[in-house]
Amino acid sequence: MPEFARAAAEANPEAIALRDDEAALGWAEVGALLDQVAWRIIEADLGEARRVAVFAENAIQTALAHLGGLLGGASTVPVNFHLNASEAAYILEDSDSRILFVGPETAERGVEAARQAGVDLVVGWGDALPSGVVKWSTWLAESATSSPPIDIKPRPNLLYTSGTTGRPKGTDLPPTMFAGGSTMEDHFAGLRKSPFARLGTHLVVGPMYHTGPLGAMRLLVAGVPSVILGRFDPEETLRAIDTYSCEAAVMVPTHFVRLLALPKEVRQRYDISSMKLVAHTGASCPIDVKRSMIEWWGPVFVDAYGASEVGTTCQITSEEWLSHPGSVGRSIPPFEALVVDDDDDEVAAGVEGRLFFRDTTGRGVIYPSDPVKTSEAHIAPGVFTLGEIGYIDEAGFVFITDRFSDMVVSGGVNIYPAESEQILLDHPGIADAACIGVPHAEMGEQLHALIVPKDPAIPLASQEVIDYCRDRLSHYKCPRSAEIVDDVGRNTMGKLNKRSLRDQYVANGGPAT
Repeated sequence: MPEFARAAAEANPEAIALRDDEAALGWAEVGALLDQVAWRIIEADLGEARRVAVFAENAIQTALAHLGGLLGGASTVPVNFHLNASEAAYILEDSDSRILFVGPETAERGVEAARQAGVDLVVGWGDALPSGVVKWSTWLAESATSSPPIDIKPRPNLLYTSGTTGRPKGTDLPPTMFAGGSTMEDHFAGLRKSPFARLGTHLVVGPMYHTGPLGAMRLLVAGVPSVILGRFDPEETLRAIDTYSCEAAVMVPTHFVRLLALPKEVRQRYDISSMKLVAHTGASCPIDVKRSMIEWWGPVFVDAYGASEVGTTCQITSEEWLSHPGSVGRSIPPFEALVVDDDDDEVAAGVEGRLFFRDTTGRGVIYPSDPVKTSEAHIAPGVFTLGEIGYIDEAGFVFITDRFSDMVVSGGVNIYPAESEQILLDHPGIADAACIGVPHAEMGEQLHALIVPKDPAIPLASQEVIDYCRDRLSHYKCPRSAEIVDDVGRNTMGKLNKRSLRDQYVANGGPAT
């Protein structure tokens, strides 16, 4: 078995290495299974790209497929388990994946996706698997049981962007998020340098097709035990922390909001004092939500702002955030933050503009299959943007105010919806809000608000929403129209797809009446 599993098993034979809602495995069991997966991957004809895809919800097998793929020298491709067969097929074909792993929830879609993409082998787990799926246990039974060689070169995951500006684009997990190394032994040494590697049990909260949960799960090979949760449930999260004395996790603002929405007596029922580090990623967190989480859990949060394409570009601790509320932190090596105007000239501290980062390694952002998108992200070699509007204060702290793509031009005036959204989110009767630019015969575009009420039984008039915003913000920045909706469509990372919201608005012929 791998050395990390052998050492952990010898040090504590009774310790649980990996558990989910269905099972719990010790280090020896995990090590043996990883050996089997790795050898099946090593022996498979994976082509030059050596890629396998994992299209499954959170489970022990999902983790083992990714980790076994790593140990077998493959680049694993996490596929969003919400995708339909055609969407998944595009990723399989684009990535040149040769094996597809599926769970019970994705098996039927996976078989169809594999058929469309020409993938010959689909391996799955669960009961009543459809025709065309090789059962996980059967696939493993044909494997060698010795430890795989450690001189195999580790390959980074191939991740796909959300695709809000077109079809998803594949990008290799960057060096800042992948320990790298020329051999697996070097890779393990790199993983042990992670702050999470110095802590105890890691709680995998988010879906493992996202970078944070995927990276945290990989820490198993650094000897960090993991508890894997399925679909997010706030009380189950608290129960897991209490039951297993979890010390670390990666979370997004949506998790915080749902945790805070639990009744006080439920929150007080569980001991969360074991938590020592929570990496907050995915989207900007409302100030009141972040402050409430710090008051509840303590200063254990570290915000990591960046993207799958480049890793973390800015970071801020809880203590720093309390002094600079709303900031995503200072830039961290190898990145340097700068803000530029429409002529690509750098602006002074405190001046809002387009946020860029200078990668001092010269790498920048790379989309292997899309050189045009790669070029468009840069204004100079190694100087790239993640598409955000923001400013940097005198102390070097970065503040995000909006995205380029979300900017609304109304009557020749640029409007950034985030300002109105933040005001609306402070309304006592509003649970969530999104502002989008919609067509307007005279102005070209106008700002339109989508409002989710906290209590659907309590009427919330559109004009009341607009007036509330106008009382607190310059009128030109406020929505001219509003509608009450059930949901604004945030994804599991708390992000909005504004292009989709605009398209839906147009398709519906305007706001609901």
